Amino acid sequence: MQLTDSLGRTINYLRLSVTDRCNMRCSYCMPAEGVADQGHDAVLRYEELLLIAEAAVGLGIEKIRITGGEPLVRAGIVDFLSRLSRIDGLRHLALTTNGLLLERMAADLHAAGVQRLNVSLDSLNRETFGAITRGGDLDAVLRGLDAAERAGFPPPKINMVVMAGVNDGEILDFAELTRNRGNSVRFIEYMPVIKDEGWQRYSIPGEEILRRIAARYPLEHVCKGAYAGPSRDFRIPGARGTIGIITAVSDHFCEECNRIRVTSTGQAKGCLFSDDKTDLLHCLRPLDSLKLKNTIRDIVKAKPVRHNISFIGHGYENFMMAQIGG
Repeated sequence: MQLTDSLGRTINYLRLSVTDRCNMRCSYCMPAEGVADQGHDAVLRYEELLLIAEAAVGLGIEKIRITGGEPLVRAGIVDFLSRLSRIDGLRHLALTTNGLLLERMAADLHAAGVQRLNVSLDSLNRETFGAITRGGDLDAVLRGLDAAERAGFPPPKINMVVMAGVNDGEILDFAELTRNRGNSVRFIEYMPVIKDEGWQRYSIPGEEILRRIAARYPLEHVCKGAYAGPSRDFRIPGARGTIGIITAVSDHFCEECNRIRVTSTGQAKGCLFSDDKTDLLHCLRPLDSLKLKNTIRDIVKAKPVRHNISFIGHGYENFMMAQIGG
């Protein structure tokens, strides 16, 4: 079964958030004090998240990425992932983490059926990393990357949000990771998710990031896989890993968008930057399976043509990335 929107785009990818809680406080993601407590009943139970996943896969979703907040801080996550991986028709199960808990959990995640890990890592410098994350432990994250490979995962993908004057001096260091560690690194344009006044001062267009890398290394284009995300991918000849450029602001990739997302409180969105959202709780409490499927189908059909974020302005409701699921 194929799930398509009104523009004919095939939608086969669900980003499913299991929590908005996190054990870091990254400056571009949430305030220093964290997010307000949603309350126990506001957060979807694992059984409800599983129902959403099953309904989505039944309609044509083939890839699910589990996100947060930080998904590994939620109790019972490994058992949930194991149940999720057994959904008939699900072809790819991935998880995005900040890596702090990966060293002790990597083996269990692999055994549960997770196929790929993405690790958010914005600096290889301890001082810079500590400032961005407001106290995160870089060494723990690096040990987590190693533990993931020992557990049987391919080298985790690394997501780096590039910020001018903060960590852009490390772009080449991250490119080198594709050679000496074999990780695939995606360089992500800074996005104004918390409506920071003057956010443009931190943004470096993807083309500039690519030029900096190409000035040091020869690059060859890489074809993306069936469930690839929005990056344009390149490889330094001979490197195991790849370099991806994600230009959500300067050169949107909306015409290729293949995803929908559901927050940990059951809010479904067809676009990260759209103010339109649908509350799935009305389909879950009490459960109405047919209504749930029809609602997901309607969300897909209503996906906007594109978002309106740009370096010269933006308009959307304020939100924190931890609450949306990245």
